[in-house]
Amino acid sequence: MDRIVDIATDGRHLSLHRGFLMVEQDRQEVGRVPLDDVHAVIIHAHGTTWTANLVSALAARGAPIVFCGSNHSPVAVTLPIEGHHAQNARFRAQWDASKPLMKQLWRRVVSAKIMMQGSLLVSRGVAGADALPLMAQRVKSGDSDNLEAQAARRYWPMLMGPEFRRDRDSPGANALLNYGYAVMRATVARAIIASGLHPTIGINHANRGNAFALADDLVEPFRPLVDAVVVGLVGQGVATLDPPIKRRLAQLIAFDLRIGGEASPVSIAAVRLAQSLARAFESGRPNLQLFDPPVPIEWAGLGRIDAAEGEAAA
Repeated sequence: MDRIVDIATDGRHLSLHRGFLMVEQDRQEVGRVPLDDVHAVIIHAHGTTWTANLVSALAARGAPIVFCGSNHSPVAVTLPIEGHHAQNARFRAQWDASKPLMKQLWRRVVSAKIMMQGSLLVSRGVAGADALPLMAQRVKSGDSDNLEAQAARRYWPMLMGPEFRRDRDSPGANALLNYGYAVMRATVARAIIASGLHPTIGINHANRGNAFALADDLVEPFRPLVDAVVVGLVGQGVATLDPPIKRRLAQLIAFDLRIGGEASPVSIAAVRLAQSLARAFESGRPNLQLFDPPVPIEWAGLGRIDAAEGEAAA
């Protein structure tokens, strides 16, 4: 079972021991997880230390270590240098991809994101939600009309209320969103490396200081899944990112999505999307294997994820 290991307590030490990720405090073991079960490690705490052997072993398995700031947004991540037998050829194809291809790929990503946002709003019976699926159909090459931003301006007040503002540095719902997005970003980054692509070379995000531009591109359609969980938590009065809530958000990687009539967990959907992007770079055709938006009963199920599932925070 894929597990998100969250290090949330100051002063923990992480090491490798006989195939296990060991977590210690003051030289005393406080937990262990089989390395082959680790999907990603997310570190929020101060004073965390780790061994080089552990980082190497996690990299060999494609498991990233994500370092977060005080707002629970990622600030750094470790990823393996080698991830696929055709990595060199795919790096070249990715780098040489034409601008028209990149724009068509981005159009599909933005359209999928807006469609997901609209589907979530429709499932919640929000008045005016039908506008977003219509916007998704109008996205042009490269999103030249910036419909992604236009949709966001409609989406957040309709989902979270007119007073809500998406602010990465704010507490409450924003902190919950940051953590959920960090889980998704780690999942997508892992899939990108496994598919022989380079996370720095994005199809739209191109900030010179962003080493994970491609992950930030491909994570977009997955974000509304986090939003669905968070709006449900907020509705239950949750405003603090504690270990049970982290477990609830981490369990998202096991949520089933429909791709071509088949159910695949988010972690596999991310791999299939990244692999289809690699093929698009090689073929020059903007075909992406995107998932279908959940139906209303599936959206409702996201808000009822069992808080006991997932991996406990350490």
